Amino acid sequence: MSPTAGSPAGPRTASPPVILPTAHPIAESPAHRPLWIKLISPRMSRRPMDSAWKTRMSPPLALLVLAALTPDAHRVTLEDENIERPRPDESPDLVGITVKADTFPRACAIAAGYRARGIPVVFGGIHPTACPEDCAAHADAVVVGEAEPLWEQVVRDAQAGALRPRYKASGPVDPASVPVPRWDLLRRKDYLFTNTITAGRGCPWRCDFCYNSSPNLDARYRAKSVPQVLREIESLGTDHVMFIDDNFIGSPAGARELILALRPLRLTWHAAVSADIGRHPDLLDLMAGCGCRSLFIGFETVNPDNLLRCQKRQNRPETFGQTIHQIHRRGIMVNASVVFGFDGDGPDVFDATVDWLEHHRVSTMTAHILTPYPGTRLHRQLEDDGRIIDRDLRHYNTSRAIFRPARMSPAELEAGYLRAYRRFYSFASIWRRRPLAPAQRMAHFEFNLLYRKFGAATSRLGLAFGMRPLARIARALTYPSGRSCD
Repeated sequence: MSPTAGSPAGPRTASPPVILPTAHPIAESPAHRPLWIKLISPRMSRRPMDSAWKTRMSPPLALLVLAALTPDAHRVTLEDENIERPRPDESPDLVGITVKADTFPRACAIAAGYRARGIPVVFGGIHPTACPEDCAAHADAVVVGEAEPLWEQVVRDAQAGALRPRYKASGPVDPASVPVPRWDLLRRKDYLFTNTITAGRGCPWRCDFCYNSSPNLDARYRAKSVPQVLREIESLGTDHVMFIDDNFIGSPAGARELILALRPLRLTWHAAVSADIGRHPDLLDLMAGCGCRSLFIGFETVNPDNLLRCQKRQNRPETFGQTIHQIHRRGIMVNASVVFGFDGDGPDVFDATVDWLEHHRVSTMTAHILTPYPGTRLHRQLEDDGRIIDRDLRHYNTSRAIFRPARMSPAELEAGYLRAYRRFYSFASIWRRRPLAPAQRMAHFEFNLLYRKFGAATSRLGLAFGMRPLARIARALTYPSGRSCD
């Protein structure tokens, strides 16, 4: 289960959650008996280019937050199927499962096994929020929206043996109510990164292909307070931090305040930002002077018509090159997200995109096939047009052609997507894209070679010796000073 994204500029207190009145009786349980609560992250469907580095990238942060929200009287355990064998014979009192589109079939199979033994199951996360009706038949309760204001009620109802079929958040949660995650539940060596953190929730934009376009999701941007973020950083016990917000600059003023507060900590850090970061050179100056080493940016496409059609109006392709230049000259790497399959894309889009990325010396590319997640505006549009051809949600992992493209066949889309990946991470392309700044080259070659080019081999070393120890060695080689702020 997952606290889902939400968002207005600046924190606000949400109204009381809506809990539907119809009760769903479950196994008898004394009202005050402590529960054993098992939280499960189902196994993701791996894409063709993914190695174990991807499946073990970072822990399920949302489940760690729910664990922290659980009253101390109860026992909480975590089962991440991406790093360990499932334990279906265990008999907890309550099972909570975080569900995405591509993990939904697996989540249903897990739930069926527990429910057959009389153990109640709760679904939550982005897919149950977007499509609660699809989930209702597979779980005793479905949480719609952000889980923080609802979770303690779910636990109380489970204790009383009276789970309600649906718990619905009435609005975006106040980030101040989000506790420090239960890091103690993890075996940190199993993950590449256990230094993930969010500085806020949500995103100010509503792109058609994003879950933020779902009518069930109130994803207005809200920033956490600076003291709260600093407390969470302290809990990590590291000077290397990955901000995994949908958009770190969802509130530019809030981002500015936070970056200034980070300066005394002398961190090395990374973040995801929207492509309009180029409109904020002052933020880039602050980032560069306070340890930011890479920015993940959703450029998506360099075709302006594609962006207009999907309502991603904040992206302006004519400014992309200058934005990348601004970032590079400040010593920050650019990791680009691109999407193939828009209606304006023909068979030439794959080579054209890689040409563009090479020209601008973009260090890394994360490519996706446009995927109509159920509940989004894109899904409704393609459904209405009769263009969806694959309803197996296991394939909704951005590596399959789920719909009929406008200007190529589904087979051409899938083949071009894989060809773009192979070309981008070829030796020739890796060399052509090498950073001009020598200080950036170690990180560039480490990621391109060890994570992507030879990821299958290097990840086997991680499985043998621990993911985190190898990540720490790579970080020490990349940032030998160990500290990065002025």
